[in-house]
Amino acid sequence: MKQEQSQNNSTPLKRRLTHKVKKIVKKLRKVVPSLNPPIHQMFEVQKNDPYRVLVCGILSARSKDEKTVPVCRKLFEKYPTAEDLLKAPIEELEETLKGIGLYRQKAKYLKRAAEILFKEFNGKIPSTVEDLTKLPGVGRKIANIILIHAFDQDTIAVDTHVHRISNLLRLVKTKTPEETERELKKIVPRPLWKEINYLLVGFGQTICNPQKPKCEICPIKEFCQEYQTKEKE
Repeated sequence: MKQEQSQNNSTPLKRRLTHKVKKIVKKLRKVVPSLNPPIHQMFEVQKNDPYRVLVCGILSARSKDEKTVPVCRKLFEKYPTAEDLLKAPIEELEETLKGIGLYRQKAKYLKRAAEILFKEFNGKIPSTVEDLTKLPGVGRKIANIILIHAFDQDTIAVDTHVHRISNLLRLVKTKTPEETERELKKIVPRPLWKEINYLLVGFGQTICNPQKPKCEICPIKEFCQEYQTKEKE
């Protein structure tokens, strides 16, 4: 079985896709940082701190970074540690989270997550997907983001931007973020795993917006199947 998998991973198609990934990454590296995408603000507020990355991850669900970041800043001013969060009255926490969607539900998630952290993990943020996903509001995507930004682990975090753009570029042909993560790991060189999320998210936030894509200034439109189709029409 392992031999068969190894053979599949060295097919000409896989090699072509890996080469394509490298070219895309090279182009995006030159463009995305200068665009100052909203994800930069998220990095600033997270500070690679496990507690902050966890909280930001839970609060970011179904909320744009532009709206999530100010709320995160306000929350960390009031509750700078997981222990502070544990002691916070739920009503006060809900008031702090106003400004983002589902704030009442997210307040409950944060309270319950803090309780679990001190009950099962001695107040420490766990560093495995299995343990992280035991926390309410933490799915596989957020768990991977925590592993990357809090623990510097090699993995690929797939959100809506990464899933959508990976399919647009025909790097994968998948229906779910979980499938996208699995397929990307087959073709993206491991040293690029942590970076691919940042580049595609920043690109999606600034250029490849699903409602108003700026195809005219896209640095990787040569790889985009949708753009190529439009050009032929």
